[in-house]
Amino acid sequence: MNNDFFNNVIQEGNKKIERAKEILELQKENFMEAQNNFLKSNLGQAINAGIDIGLQALLPDVIEDEVIAIKDSLITEGFSAAINTAIEESINLGKSTIGIITGTFENVSQIKKAIKSGGLIDSISEVLNSGIKWIKEKGYVKKGTANAIKKGKDTIIKIIDKNVGNELENQIEAIDKINGYIEKWHRYYEERNFSNMEYQYKKIEENLEKVIPLEDVLTKARQVENLHELIKNNGKNFDLSEEEKNLANMLVK
Repeated sequence: MNNDFFNNVIQEGNKKIERAKEILELQKENFMEAQNNFLKSNLGQAINAGIDIGLQALLPDVIEDEVIAIKDSLITEGFSAAINTAIEESINLGKSTIGIITGTFENVSQIKKAIKSGGLIDSISEVLNSGIKWIKEKGYVKKGTANAIKKGKDTIIKIIDKNVGNELENQIEAIDKINGYIEKWHRYYEERNFSNMEYQYKKIEENLEKVIPLEDVLTKARQVENLHELIKNNGKNFDLSEEEKNLANMLVK
């Protein structure tokens, strides 16, 4: 590979390589915020879905449109903000409790321990109490409906707890899949089997979008992506110089 091509790879790059650089720059500058935002988004969705399922279970005789209206009354902008605050504060408390001093999680097991230690579910319960009281006082729902929701709040909390647990288990599964695809990619790389490498590469990309940013996982995945793109841009020719091979590592430092 001549210098012109090598310089072109660095200067113009591939979109995926550029995305790798951006994400890893984010790791350096604000990796903790990236993790927190991911957790607030995904756990928030799990909590929201739990409330939805819980309301339907508590109000079986209420038609679906009315259940949606009740949920919309409960899930206001202020309520969502309170949920985000509860998630963030419980995570920060959990980190302190389990002794994470770097500010970032290294694996999902740490996240599970932090959420449990930080009392996320208890915090969500308190937010629900406030929300139910608010919609009752404002007259957004009938008194009997509000009382039924309050009485059955534990049912909603159990569903939320289960949803949060399922979300974290999904994270573990997705990360395990990525590690498996990376291992297979390296095996096919040694065999110089680009077709099978391409399949594993696409699977890495597909699952990488679903997982919380963890430095170890992202670094390994980006190294694969960068080397893959170098080979692809070299006409699927595996004969790269050591300098060119080192580019994969250079772009993730």
